[in-house]
Amino acid sequence: MKAMMRYNGQFFLQEVYVDSTKQLITRGEETTPIEQLVAHPPVSGTIYGTLLNYKGELEALGSAVYESPYQQPPKAPILYIKPVNTINYHQASIPMPKEEDTLQIGAALAVVIGKKASNVSKEEVQNYILGYTIANDVSIPHSSVYRPAIKEKAQDGFCPIGPWIVDQKEVANPDDLDITVHINGELKQQQTTRNLIRPVAELIAEVTSFMTLFEGDTLLVGVPESPPLARNGDIVRITIAGIGSLENQVVITKQQVKENTI
Repeated sequence: MKAMMRYNGQFFLQEVYVDSTKQLITRGEETTPIEQLVAHPPVSGTIYGTLLNYKGELEALGSAVYESPYQQPPKAPILYIKPVNTINYHQASIPMPKEEDTLQIGAALAVVIGKKASNVSKEEVQNYILGYTIANDVSIPHSSVYRPAIKEKAQDGFCPIGPWIVDQKEVANPDDLDITVHINGELKQQQTTRNLIRPVAELIAEVTSFMTLFEGDTLLVGVPESPPLARNGDIVRITIAGIGSLENQVVITKQQVKENTI
């Protein structure tokens, strides 16, 4: 299927064809396993995350959503930013602060914006999407959703993304994609975008009703409830059906073995 990626020191996205199951890249007459390339982050703009957009995630809060300070479930998308220092890439290490024992793994479908989007209707959203990729919205475990979790979510290397962007025309329905997380080869989470509270088109329409998304920006549609935990040395693999797989190893900061260059 048609995709775009940056690899082996290239500055600009290159059009390639990928086999998302076998993780193969075809360029002209040459087919190469992803492991033989350095797949740089395929995004360049601001990365926005979305909180509480999975049904199970909101249900897990139970009656807490009716308590102070908000006293009701959210009526609009709850957004946060994964700043540029968090951007990481396929097969790079995820640096775990030495004072932490575990990191939360946040498997997220990432929607890459193809052109300036403001006040976009649900019916027009597909015209503004460049394509889809995979993000690992890594966090230090925390429970509060009432304050910006900057320390917990914005550490260096806390947003591996890629390895490519699948052309939006290749994804028939982004609201019907199975997601799995394996840690050291063991299945730890199984979810689907069918469980989104706001499907992709609705989410983008709501977001662009109050803010502009620009070409190259990326919107993470949400992280499912009960994110699995990874420890030092664990190899994490997130797979989204029809998109591909994103793999990284957690390495405690003082033992980090691979530089997370962008």
